[in-house]
Amino acid sequence: MREEIARALKDATKQDDKRRISTLRLILTAIKDRDIANRTAGKDPVSDAEIIEILDRMLKQRKESARSFEESNRLELAEQERQEIGIISEFLPKPLGEEDMKRACAQVVQEMGAGGLRDMRRCMNELQKKFPGQMDIGRASGIVKDMLQ
Repeated sequence: MREEIARALKDATKQDDKRRISTLRLILTAIKDRDIANRTAGKDPVSDAEIIEILDRMLKQRKESARSFEESNRLELAEQERQEIGIISEFLPKPLGEEDMKRACAQVVQEMGAGGLRDMRRCMNELQKKFPGQMDIGRASGIVKDMLQ
């Protein structure tokens, strides 16, 4: 993933796309910051799963900012945030549809041998590990809860 983002930055630089260059540099900086923190803690460099977490957090921040800018009638800034959301989203895995999410939840419930609501946390942790950034955890939680009741 890291190489894909670096390649996108190179292409954006050739095309002189300022918004894209800025956003991709922010992404790479966030990844490097996490690499440094991991190295200091004696951990391995950032994995693709951690990059997805970083991107997901950046996406949530941009959505909140866009909403705040719209509420304060600063539409130009809200539009900039939405452009960044689009750029960041390109590097996240495609979200699962409703049916795929139900199948994934059923598969995890079966694999975990879950028998009741007391196994909910284990199932949700496994879903987050297997499908990082690919599903709305709130909706998945409802699906798993229905299956375990």
